[in-house]
Amino acid sequence: MLFWQTHGMADDLDTVLTAVGPRLRSLRRARECTLAELSAETGISASTLSRLESGQRRPNLELLLPLAKAFGVPLDELVGAPPTGDPRVHLRPIRRHGVTLIPLTRRAGGVQAYKHIIAASRRTVTPNPKTHEGYEWLYVLNGSLRLVLGDQDLVLSPGEAAEFDTRVPHWFGSADRSPVELLSLFGRQGERAHVRAATGQQQ
Repeated sequence: MLFWQTHGMADDLDTVLTAVGPRLRSLRRARECTLAELSAETGISASTLSRLESGQRRPNLELLLPLAKAFGVPLDELVGAPPTGDPRVHLRPIRRHGVTLIPLTRRAGGVQAYKHIIAASRRTVTPNPKTHEGYEWLYVLNGSLRLVLGDQDLVLSPGEAAEFDTRVPHWFGSADRSPVELLSLFGRQGERAHVRAATGQQQ
């Protein structure tokens, strides 16, 4: 009986450790951070980070502690520790370059949802648009959002939305001297949200 209990615990540990790689990749991409940038911040080589994300390197505390600190998440969230029975939702924000990013979904794959709070200080006269794989949908809650998308320079007001392929150079920030709040859906593999509307009429 002891053998089976120990064997089951080993299986559970393997399951937890296997899920760490996709979770690390999800956190890094949510921050729009490259392996080289994360390597410079944590002191972990880019090759080791890549092997961790792909599951080729088994995570240990020496690697996970600096990564948890860099991502601003507790270690138990990084390794996907089981829930403690507390029914409250604990949203742990990620802060980077004047933007507070709050993950609203917890799964590793598929479309991810976030709330962004952009400080008024992120008002840049000359933005630096970036590209990466994926597809994004933005919805402005409060404030005025400046969205630079390719050769377009747009200002979105509360209630307005935009969607775009993130392989197009893009940047967004405050359009004036006020903070901005928005929701975003992001599919890193180019997934788009599926919208279904009931018209009340049969086709």
